[in-house]
Amino acid sequence: MGKIARGNKKNTNRVVIWFILPTIFFELLIHVIPMLIGVYISFTHLTSLTLLHWLRAPFIGFGNYQTGLSPTSPIGATFYSSLLVSLSYSILTVLASAIIGVGGALLVNPPFRGRAIFRALFLIPYAVPAIVVGIIWRFIFSRQFGLANGLLVNIFHILGQRPFWLIGPHAFVAMLVANVWKTWPFIFLVSLAGLQTISQDYLEAAEIDGAGAWRQFSAIVLPGIRPVLSIGVLLSFLWTFNDFTIPYSMMGSSPPTSANVLPLSVYSNAFQNWNFGTGAAMSVLMILILGLIAVLFDRLFKVGRSA
Repeated sequence: MGKIARGNKKNTNRVVIWFILPTIFFELLIHVIPMLIGVYISFTHLTSLTLLHWLRAPFIGFGNYQTGLSPTSPIGATFYSSLLVSLSYSILTVLASAIIGVGGALLVNPPFRGRAIFRALFLIPYAVPAIVVGIIWRFIFSRQFGLANGLLVNIFHILGQRPFWLIGPHAFVAMLVANVWKTWPFIFLVSLAGLQTISQDYLEAAEIDGAGAWRQFSAIVLPGIRPVLSIGVLLSFLWTFNDFTIPYSMMGSSPPTSANVLPLSVYSNAFQNWNFGTGAAMSVLMILILGLIAVLFDRLFKVGRSA
């Protein structure tokens, strides 16, 4: 019986390995190998002149990193400026999305007639592809015919003249609004899932003891959804920091300084200036920064775990 059991276990292990092998193969092919090639390129002087024989491009060590991190060089100054824009873009997006998402989840969590319809409507922005979101909001923020200026200038008279939303300092606000509209349903979804784990008995007992709405939220609801909410916040931050599609579809390949996020800056260096080595070095730095932020966030907020 023992030999038969061991034989069955070996057969099961072989089946599992055969199922895992395709996943490992495609993971290596799509993610790991291109990433390693990118790291190698970051140590070379790969430009349009050496592109055809990229394996023989001059090896320059940390030269691209020194250029990218030097605040006195034009590339380094752009890197720090883009890093600041990306951090601001990510933090403000996550904050606004968290407030709207948690508020929306609290709104549609209690049973009422038509609740399923509202829940489905709230998820529509999340289902729209990012490229479509960027194009929609580009039209909305068009200076001449956009809905934003139509409401702010013509209908509500909040502004005296039509501002440019897609160039100049206002571009950051336009990009932020578009991304918050796209991101908040994800926070709403994870918050709603977290609310399902909180027993109504706790809330009813707190209400009987005289706890108000804010006290119930801060003492019961927020700690209850904190594990899933922290995961949602971290993922939203990482996605936003890496976001290329919405800024590119709204601002194009030459964005104003206020909207020049780090992914656009990497794209500009690599595929417009044909300096692939510097672009790869900036990409590696971006990954390291994101990894550091993820670790710090996990240490501070214990992602996915109860306090």
